[in-house]
Amino acid sequence: MHVTDLIRKKRDGVELQPSEIEFLVIGYTAGQIPDYQMSAWLMAVVLRGMTRAELAALTSVMLHSGEVLDLSELDGPKVDKHSTGGVGDKTSLVIAPIVAAGGVFVPMVSGRGLGHTGGTLDKLESIAGFNVNLSAADFRRVLASCGCALAGQTGEIAPADKKIYALRDVTGTVESPYLICASIMSKKMAEGIDALVLDVKTGNGAFMKSEQDAAFLAELMVETGERLGKKIVALITDMDQPLGQAIGNSLEVAECLEIMDGGGPADLRELCLLLAARMFQLAKRVATLEEGKHLAAEMISTGQAREKFREIVGLQRGNVAAIDDPMLLPQAEHQIEILSPASGFVTSMLCEQLGTASVLLGGGRERKEDSVDPAVGMILHKKVGDQVAADEPLCTIYYNSTARLERAQPLIEESYKLGDAPPLKARPLVHRVIGE
Repeated sequence: MHVTDLIRKKRDGVELQPSEIEFLVIGYTAGQIPDYQMSAWLMAVVLRGMTRAELAALTSVMLHSGEVLDLSELDGPKVDKHSTGGVGDKTSLVIAPIVAAGGVFVPMVSGRGLGHTGGTLDKLESIAGFNVNLSAADFRRVLASCGCALAGQTGEIAPADKKIYALRDVTGTVESPYLICASIMSKKMAEGIDALVLDVKTGNGAFMKSEQDAAFLAELMVETGERLGKKIVALITDMDQPLGQAIGNSLEVAECLEIMDGGGPADLRELCLLLAARMFQLAKRVATLEEGKHLAAEMISTGQAREKFREIVGLQRGNVAAIDDPMLLPQAEHQIEILSPASGFVTSMLCEQLGTASVLLGGGRERKEDSVDPAVGMILHKKVGDQVAADEPLCTIYYNSTARLERAQPLIEESYKLGDAPPLKARPLVHRVIGE
């Protein structure tokens, strides 16, 4: 086989055989196919799509490119949650300890920031010392000890996806529903889970802008998971504005701690309780969704979720003191308020642009080799529907570089759209559920 032939076939809309997809993926993972050729093939997939047979082959070869964890020795259900990514989307840090505290194993293999969206691993690494690079043996040990492990992909778990994921981030090939499905499902199925809750974002801050596209991706993932014998449910949730008020790694960790203390923004708290409830349902820990929400709320109100998070951080060598005192998290040297140019109401927000601004501040990567500044980001004081007076703060930017601020600030200022009246109808937090 020749790589250029396979690029041309996909470019021209010809279906690739499983052996050809295996040749591409294994060759790239082994370093035998260069970035520029794999990038070309990925772009052809973005433009041409994939057949269901191609998608099944891609998911399978990525899944079996490394170790598939066997967690059968752990007596109890194993359930995970995955989000397709958004701005301010930090629910994993709250949900995982809630569900683990409620008696369900949560083996969570997460990713880094992708494009304008934040990554769970980057947020966790803003806690000094937190080790997300667990071997499969360490992953099992932490999971068995406290009921939850929060880690990244190692060389043992879906290594093909890890390498392709990093390449997609910097080559404009993130948005394909087929590539997203194969990426998510390959690493999730390698975790040894029994069930999976999917949070598929839709809106201007999501990769799937339209609800129709989000539903298509959700259906792809539910079908793929069910074919592999897992229980799957997908929620289509709103990302027309950031989730919560914090955008940026350490700022978002602090906001998660607020939620686990019983406070925090209402939209973030509501979604965390709902996703945790769905996980409890799939694990058969509860019979109804309402019982699941009640159990999740109880884990917060009794302090068990926060204590579980402290336990996870300790086992993964993070600075536990930062859980008790968020001021020990990385702090930006400077801050500046963005003031409203007029009185009125916030009618909409350019959510993706806010995510891009966070990347420009240093909170994400513009290139594969970039490092992340955990301290930078922003706190939103006003969101869609809120009334605002002239010169009242819309948000506060936290930054360490004046040059980076100069690039990001105009995007943030342009992201707020004001009007004389609030929107006639608020978008629901959850649009629909697939796979119930």
